[in-house]
Order: sequence, then structure tokens, then C-alpha cells
Amino acid sequence: MLVLRLLLVIGVIAVAVSMAVYLLSGDKRYLRFSWQLIKFTGVLLFVAAVIMAMGRIILF
Repeated sequence: MLVLRLLLVIGVIAVAVSMAVYLLSGDKRYLRFSWQLIKFTGVLLFVAAVIMAMGRIILF
């Protein structure tokens, strides 16, 4: 659970920094990078949640 929280916090910080750099520079690649980070973090958190759920189901 701690790992999931850490991944979420790191993902949110990375997206926030990327959006700030986009707002300061106006370069579209930072916006695209931010979107890729959002997708990757979402998929990673979903996979981790499924693995944790499967572990609970198998143990009981």
C-alpha cells in the first residue's frame, strides 16, 4: 500500500512540474509528456491494484 501511495505522489508531482514547465515555456511537448505520465501512472496503479486484489482473493 505504501508503494502505491508513493507512486501516486511521484506521478502527481511529475505531472505538476511538467504542466508548470509547459505554462512557462509554451512548448507543446511538455503537455504531451504530461499526458503520457498521466496514462502511465494510471495503468501502473491499476495493475498494482489488480495484483493486490488477486493476492487477497487467493489467500482467502
